[in-house]
Amino acid sequence: MIDSMSVTDILKTINKEDAKVSKAVEIAIPEIESTIQFTVDSIKNGGRVFYIGAGTSGRLGVLDASEIPPTYSLSENYFIGIIAGGDDALRHSIEGVEDQIEEAIEDLQHFNINKSDTVIGISCSGAANYVISALDYARNNNAKTVYLVTNPNPFKITKVDIIIHANTGPEVITGSTRMKAGTATKLILNMISTTTMIKLGKVYGNLMVDLKTVNDKLIDRGTRIILELTDLKYNEAKTKLLSAEKSVKVALVMELLNCSLSEAKEKLKNVDGFLHRLIDLDK
Repeated sequence: MIDSMSVTDILKTINKEDAKVSKAVEIAIPEIESTIQFTVDSIKNGGRVFYIGAGTSGRLGVLDASEIPPTYSLSENYFIGIIAGGDDALRHSIEGVEDQIEEAIEDLQHFNINKSDTVIGISCSGAANYVISALDYARNNNAKTVYLVTNPNPFKITKVDIIIHANTGPEVITGSTRMKAGTATKLILNMISTTTMIKLGKVYGNLMVDLKTVNDKLIDRGTRIILELTDLKYNEAKTKLLSAEKSVKVALVMELLNCSLSEAKEKLKNVDGFLHRLIDLDK
């Protein structure tokens, strides 16, 4: 019984259970891959990707979506996290919101959901009426729909394009889906958003060449990326970054192809922002 264990044994027990999460996610990779085909197509065609959930599931969706703009300089209008109960529910548990069917519809209505969008409903147990309602509404508006659950037999089901099952098994504390189930959800959302950004040309190698350099720390990081890919010294790289309107990608094109700011922007536009189509430092 975990309540009679020593602290060391409790930690080992939790760690042993956590080790099962990666395998559960690995099994779901085919469905995650299919989801990413939807998300890439949505962004390319002017659509959006919505994460919608209640409680921990909703918080994780909002967290992942909120990291896209600073990491990849993508507008916050492309990945959108929605949590039942609104922003107040990010900090506080609001009882009953996961059962509010009409609230889900209202939360999506003002976005004018359409065929270019992908809506990913997140519900670890599969018990949230809010999520089911959102998926039904999205499907009725011709959006692509994905249902992400960690319960092999979700309590509630509806017709969707893809179901991602990550069967993480019973929790150390029964029913506490913020644990293994939450970890699996976080991993899957990371995979979806990161891979989508890679396939949209937001990285070069494994470098965040599209990061938003909005503070001193990120200007330093952007400068060091330029250092890694050019022969410039630190101060030269920083000057180049600032002259490129703080765009790492533009600065690299300016330096490596010896062109002006406007020329660098045009060159990137012509290759849909894929830096490797302009420069290939492995050759």
